[in-house]
Amino acid sequence: MPEEPPHPTDQRRWLTPAELETWQRFGLMLHRLTAALETQLQQDAGLRYVEYYVLAGLSDQPGHRMRMSDLAVLANSELSRLSHLISRLERRGFVRREPDPTNGRYTHAILTDAGHAHLAEAAPGHVARVLDLIFDGLVPAELDSLRTVAAKISERIDRQEQRSCPGKDTA
Repeated sequence: MPEEPPHPTDQRRWLTPAELETWQRFGLMLHRLTAALETQLQQDAGLRYVEYYVLAGLSDQPGHRMRMSDLAVLANSELSRLSHLISRLERRGFVRREPDPTNGRYTHAILTDAGHAHLAEAAPGHVARVLDLIFDGLVPAELDSLRTVAAKISERIDRQEQRSCPGKDTA
């Protein structure tokens, strides 16, 4: 059954036609961009987008290691889901797990030499696809705007999460 239009006394704010079009285009862009990057990574490197993102995240860390709980935050994943992903990467020899030497209650995911080599091999094709789909089609002022908008949206999300989970550290 179609939703009835808001009653004139309804105090809720609804999207304007421009906001609705922007929201729909933004949602479609996010979906299509993720799918396009996933396809490229699968074809060129046999990796899912989130697997690449996890490997890249580990490669940026000192010693190519990170606590699983921190890596889950980076990957925007639940710890149990990340654990399954890490198991898949372990079977391929790309990562290994070790207890955190400073606190045995935690586990580190560690990028192996084979994982680093695979990531280094996959990166040029992935970067080329990102450049082609995003950066090569925008002028510097548009890049500045995109960066500013992304930062503003992320900051609002962070503030909302901090209000809903006061003890959660989002830094």
